[in-house]
Amino acid sequence: MLLPVYSASGEEKGTVEVSDFVFGVPFHEACVHQAMVRQLANARQGTAATKTRGMVSGSTRKLYAQKHTGRARAGSRHSPVRRGGGVAFGPQPRDYRQAMPKKMRRLAIRSLLSEKASSGAIKVLQGLGLKEVSTNGMAKLLSVLNIGKSVILATQDVKPEVVLSARNLPGVKVTLARLLNVVDLLSYDVLILTDDAVHQIENTWGERG
Repeated sequence: MLLPVYSASGEEKGTVEVSDFVFGVPFHEACVHQAMVRQLANARQGTAATKTRGMVSGSTRKLYAQKHTGRARAGSRHSPVRRGGGVAFGPQPRDYRQAMPKKMRRLAIRSLLSEKASSGAIKVLQGLGLKEVSTNGMAKLLSVLNIGKSVILATQDVKPEVVLSARNLPGVKVTLARLLNVVDLLSYDVLILTDDAVHQIENTWGERG
């Protein structure tokens, strides 16, 4: 498969050949959905908790006599029906993590990369053209590439000037190519890759990755 390569000025400079194993696989909807659910579930802390009637502090004395009061029987102020009492069937700390085979996780990533490549939502750059931190410069780069408000920019190495230039632009995320994930690929419309990031993606999710 061939992907167009653009310069920092928005001009098409040619094409780059990419692996069909990574950028040319059929879209596997079930696998992508399962990978998305897994990632969101694994991000949950699972620390929500309430006190049961046995955990509430306070006296365990019987509130009033069992008989001859004309009232219903009541033996504890910790009852869930009383103010300040315990909570019945409330949440308790739990682990939401889900397991998923490595081959399926990799297939989900390749499916989304292939879908973006086939729809023209991947743009490969020869260079970013940013010598210093400049939010205006990053905005101009996205403008000449006809990028909307939802884009993820993936680089091979950490580039502080790129991160700082994009952090105040809404809908723009900068990440490392090896850290691309299902939720980000689903959340952002366009994926911008530097030329060296393309090779890292092929090494990470390719046949030998």
